[in-house]
Amino acid sequence: MEFQEGIMDQPSGRSFMQVLCEKYSPENFPYRRGPGMGVHVPATPQGSPMKDRLNLPSVLVLNSCGITCAGEENEIAAFCAHVSELDLSDNKLDSWHEVSKIVSNVPHLEFLNLSSNPLNLSVLERTCAGSFAGVRKLVLNNSKASWETVHTILQELPDLEELFLCLNDYETVSCSPVCCQSLKLLHITDNNLQDWTEIRKLGIMFPSLDTLVLANNHLTTIEESNDSLARLFPNLRSVSLHRSGLHCWEDIDKLNSFPKLEEVRLLGIPLLQSYTTEERRKLLIARLPSIIKLNGSVITDGEREDSERFFIRYYLDFPPEEVPFRYHELVTKYGKLEPLAVVDLRPRSSAKVEVHFKDKVEEISIRLDQTVAELKKQLKTVVHLSTSNMLLYYFDHEAPFGPEEMKYNSRALHSYGIQDGDKFFVEPKSK
Repeated sequence: MEFQEGIMDQPSGRSFMQVLCEKYSPENFPYRRGPGMGVHVPATPQGSPMKDRLNLPSVLVLNSCGITCAGEENEIAAFCAHVSELDLSDNKLDSWHEVSKIVSNVPHLEFLNLSSNPLNLSVLERTCAGSFAGVRKLVLNNSKASWETVHTILQELPDLEELFLCLNDYETVSCSPVCCQSLKLLHITDNNLQDWTEIRKLGIMFPSLDTLVLANNHLTTIEESNDSLARLFPNLRSVSLHRSGLHCWEDIDKLNSFPKLEEVRLLGIPLLQSYTTEERRKLLIARLPSIIKLNGSVITDGEREDSERFFIRYYLDFPPEEVPFRYHELVTKYGKLEPLAVVDLRPRSSAKVEVHFKDKVEEISIRLDQTVAELKKQLKTVVHLSTSNMLLYYFDHEAPFGPEEMKYNSRALHSYGIQDGDKFFVEPKSK
């Protein structure tokens, strides 16, 4: 209880170590046995009396805890020697020096989330950034980290593979003096990047980039030659342009210049607003012959062929100057296809049929949504028989067994498959 009282006496803010001891004490985080489930740190003569009470997992989640500083560094080193992932998002850390104190004492750290901390209030020195050297995944969303800070991190993290820079209000990109060859994934969504000249800087900085997530930016066009695009992003496999400002099919065609691109996300762009859901997907698939996944959904061989054939038919009646080059490529592949026949699949509501009674034949129109009993009532005026004295037969010319007696008065006519020109035979019941 003395330790808890000590926490309450703190004038403002909380340290990383205070929060760690509170959250992972046996009362709040019972020790769980089993491989990888937790680590028990035994007490040592020189150690803290809390050591034998903490059972830390290798993944620490300490988000939204009001952390402002590191706390005792030797305690961090003792408790966190095995920790590999650390979530410190949405705290009150405003000093890179304090973050460095934490990270430098977590030697096996590979994932670090610093989102929504006011770290833009301090400058990241290279000596501090050096403590991040082993980190492979770094999340700086909504931290308003400056590009100078990002450059310092890139120079000091030789193994960085994934970087998250979302919600940082970037309107421009500042090129780093040194290329980051290790980075494979960049999330830079929800910023204010509008000009392609800014996006191309990302290709220069990160030549090994495999995945680029640019969703919720305002990019309006891809202004780059095809050859230059191939050089800028030679390893790009996946790109997300969700809710960007692209409004021209030529920009979609430009994506074919990325030599390894196989996955694209393109929902919510102005270009596609006037098309139906089916048209959007098929037109995109047909224009992007190398991709194997669109908007998260795998493209099968059958879907690709259907889309490419749809593309040919879609542009059949366009003026020659408006037909895209891709149309001619696909005509070479499939030939010039005829328009699909328009088939009306709505159920028929009526039919013109022949009514045969004795030696007379009369053509009448009947509703197919009525029952046999209702048809007999209609025929009373034609054959001059009461419904109780009427035998009614339906003759389907394709039926192999001749006319079929319509015995069941409640049966609906449409269930017989009646067509124009079919015949009905009426006879009086024998007395």
